[in-house]
Amino acid sequence: MPAISEAPQTSILVIYTGGTAGMAYNKRGELVPMNFEQIRRKMPELRQLNMQVDVTNLGEPIDSSNVTTADWLRMAALIAENYARYDGFVVLHGTDTMAYSAAALSFLLENLGKTVVFTGAQVPVGRIRTDARRNLVTALEMAAARHPMAKTVRVPEVCLFFNDLLIRGNRAKKVESQQYDAFRSENYPPLARAGIELAFNDKQIRLLPAARLRVHERLDERVSVLRLFPGLTERMVRAQLEVADLRGCVLETYGSGNAPTTPWFLNCLREATDRGVLLLNVSQCEEGRVLQGRYETSAYLSEIGIVGGDDITVEAAITKLMFVLGISENPAQARRLLGQDLRGEITPI
Repeated sequence: MPAISEAPQTSILVIYTGGTAGMAYNKRGELVPMNFEQIRRKMPELRQLNMQVDVTNLGEPIDSSNVTTADWLRMAALIAENYARYDGFVVLHGTDTMAYSAAALSFLLENLGKTVVFTGAQVPVGRIRTDARRNLVTALEMAAARHPMAKTVRVPEVCLFFNDLLIRGNRAKKVESQQYDAFRSENYPPLARAGIELAFNDKQIRLLPAARLRVHERLDERVSVLRLFPGLTERMVRAQLEVADLRGCVLETYGSGNAPTTPWFLNCLREATDRGVLLLNVSQCEEGRVLQGRYETSAYLSEIGIVGGDDITVEAAITKLMFVLGISENPAQARRLLGQDLRGEITPI
């Protein structure tokens, strides 16, 4: 695909998966996916960027509600295949599962030394008040950003850019469906803000790794999420934890990691861990962290062998669980990796 400028300084690969940013209304008034050339025609400002922008895709555009772990592996493989050819990557993605995808890619791309930015839109690019133009153009600039003095990659991480905020990918959470500020990172500061200039928060950005990129190729889907609520019955908990071949479960607990202390509930958890099911304790609260053992209602969880998730999001927790179980068959090693900060997804105390 031809360069957008005569003398581009950087080259960026856009991986187009679909989503609202790449949709337009058909004659029946229905939203349908466009190809990227249609998007390019609707965004003449792309020609003003001093960079080469090439485009690839996963095949037919997909609604993000249909994204699977296989799609995450394909995205990671595309980045691996093109890693030496491009200075950065932008993934154009639907918003509904973007936080999950960004978290998954952060774990699959170990020792990442280039910027991978997920972005999308709340309003299709063909609409007058679309946010697709600003999000995509700024995401491209973020992916191409270099330190002004060292000329090294400014953000060697998987990130998510939306509505002027660049967020670490495994810290993002979709919190809004009707406003432009769809994503937040409650437990970690933004990596950058886009105002008149791009303002980077260098102290919060992970250092450029010295090792070569390692792309993982396996995720274990034998996981689940169990959200606690008053009135949850033993029958429902057992139905969740006694699924055949279950290897891991994210427990969405109360407050700082608290859960019921009724004997039947603790017995269900103990029986699951005895079967080798890895349990990760994550708070239902958007802010704060799990402090497992601080109260009596969470002290029992540590005794059972449940891993405290600290301040990890549910999106990062489920993808991290898939990743850890995908790389380790050893229960002790998997439990140790699950409790570690692997890609900046938790803040060590």
